[in-house]
Amino acid sequence: MDQTRIDLFISTMNDKFTSQHLFVMRDQLAHVDDDKFRLLQILPYKNPIVMLIISIFVGSLGIDRFMLGDIGLGILKLITCGGLGVWTIIDWFLIMDKTKEKNYELFLQNAR
Repeated sequence: MDQTRIDLFISTMNDKFTSQHLFVMRDQLAHVDDDKFRLLQILPYKNPIVMLIISIFVGSLGIDRFMLGDIGLGILKLITCGGLGVWTIIDWFLIMDKTKEKNYELFLQNAR
């Protein structure tokens, strides 16, 4: 794989992954063929900033967790109105990291 294309991918995805993940991804992308690389580029990665905004406005309904694929937690959050607001506030601090983790899991599932 061309190093320039890898660097471009890493720089455009800088906000969607942690710096540790980007370091590991750079090594994995070097061993990926062109078709797999194109697939990895078009995967629906979630933007952590957008997820934070969603969490702030409708997080008590569990929509942020539903969007991340945490269906069980989303239902629990919906039933308890965000843990009476406590869980909602905690998620405001955790949702960006959780989004980056889910993006990395999506990358790993498709990079193999």
